[in-house]
Formats: sequence, structure tokens, C-alpha cells
Amino acid sequence: MADQIRTAPDWEDVRVFIALARHGSLSAAARALSVNHATVARRVAALEQALGERLVERRPDGYALSQAGQRALIAATDMETAAATLGRGDAEAGPRGLVRINTTPGLAQGFLVDRLASLPARYTSLDVEVAANIRAVSLERRETDIALRLARPQDGDVIARPMVAVAFGFYATEDWCRRLAEGAPPTFVGFDETNRHLPEALWLARHFPRARVAVRVGNQFAQAAAARAGAGIALLPHVNGRMAPGLVLCPLGPPPPARTLWLVTRRQDDKEPAIRTVTDFLINLFKEEQALFED
Repeated sequence: MADQIRTAPDWEDVRVFIALARHGSLSAAARALSVNHATVARRVAALEQALGERLVERRPDGYALSQAGQRALIAATDMETAAATLGRGDAEAGPRGLVRINTTPGLAQGFLVDRLASLPARYTSLDVEVAANIRAVSLERRETDIALRLARPQDGDVIARPMVAVAFGFYATEDWCRRLAEGAPPTFVGFDETNRHLPEALWLARHFPRARVAVRVGNQFAQAAAARAGAGIALLPHVNGRMAPGLVLCPLGPPPPARTLWLVTRRQDDKEPAIRTVTDFLINLFKEEQALFED
């Protein structure tokens, strides 16, 4: 590929490459862009030809970036950030550009999205993207700018700030809690097969090995919805249980220990105005809403 004639990259090819790098598969990138997977493959191949380097490698579980792809992604995300600010004019004050946040689906959908809405409304040149993914994305590969994680990263040149202790409880409808109090065996709402390795799923399987799991879904926001419909008891972070209308806390023994939520950023971005603005907003938000998360 290095012997091919290089041409100027097409921005649409770059945009598709960014989506593939973030989502890891042709189908997921295609869904995110509302195109078909053949278009994703064609666009990425065109970018590789333009740059004269192999950017992605096909693996059994999806696509991974080559070393050249990792370098290209850094430049590509800088282009994406710059593109988000075009056409707004220099007269606008305040932070500018696109800031991407990655967190779990339960936290994104059950707590974060509606609270973040005030931030770009306040700063008209600041855009915010929230990606919900249980998989831990890489800040070093520029897959996100801010990560909210339930485990502290052990490597990488990052800054990890503890936000809140995420405590858990058993949540269900009042009818289910009454049935438990009368001695009925518990029926649970739990994680699907793909996410059975998560700490809460393992804890539930270990402490209630014979209990029926009537509904299995991919995240805790969806578990809260199933519990509200009467499917069973869900082991939820308090933030998800307390914010779900129709759910109450059921006495079903001690839940698993709380886990610390960490806010993680690249060290080199700590003074970048847009990222710092969002970081400060999140720090204040979790401080103000601490009671929603903790026992």
C-alpha cells in the first residue's frame, strides 16, 4: 500500500474512519452514520489509499486500529473538533468545539443526558456528545475526551478524579416487595449473556444461584424499565432506582459494595478550554447530586 499514489483525504472518508475506530465494527459504524456497511468499508479503503497506509486490521471480534491508524485517529479527531467550530464566527466568547463523553448506558440514559443539556445551551460554541458503552473505550486512541468509569485506569497518561460512591439496592414495584415480604421467592431482572461478566451480574449469580432471572437486558436503565413493568427485582445503582417512577427499595438482604465512579481525562487536555469546561461542570454536578448515588 505504501507504493500507491497518495491523494488529499476526503473529509467524509475521515468521518467514516472515526466512526469505525470508535464502534469497532462495520455494522455498528454504519448504524451510527445511517449508512450501509459497504459504504463504511468503501470509505475506509479510500482513506487508506489516500494516505498510503493500512489503518485498520480485521479481527474475529471486529476491527482494530493499526499503528498507522492510531496516529491517523489523533489527527482525524482534531479535524472533527475543528469542523464542529466552523461557521460560528470569532465574535462568540467561551469554550468552542466538540467534547465527547463516554459512560455506561445506565448512567447516560438514567442521569446524565438531560442534565448535560444545559451546558451547550449556555455555551453556544460548545457541542457535547454522550456515547453510552459498557466497553471501556481508550482515551489514548482518542475514542473519547472524557470517560466516566466504575474502575480506576491502571495505565496511560491520564488524570483520574473520584466523583461519587455508586451504591446499590434491590428495586421493584410495591407489589413485588409485598410478595417478597410474604415469603415469595425472588425473581430477578438481570444482564444479558453479553454482559454476564460485569461485577453486579457475577455478584447476583453468586448470591442467588437458584433464583429465576425472568428478563435479561444489556444495561441498568433497561433493567429499571423491566422492573417497573413488574418483571421482577432489579439490582440497580441507587441513582437508577431512585429516578425510576414506580420503583421502591425492597429489603432483600445486603447488596454488593459500592463502587467508585471516576472521571478520567487525558493529562495533556487538562487545560484545554472546552474539555475543562465540561470537566468542571461534571465535577460540580456529581457533588450536587451525591445523595442520589450513595446510601
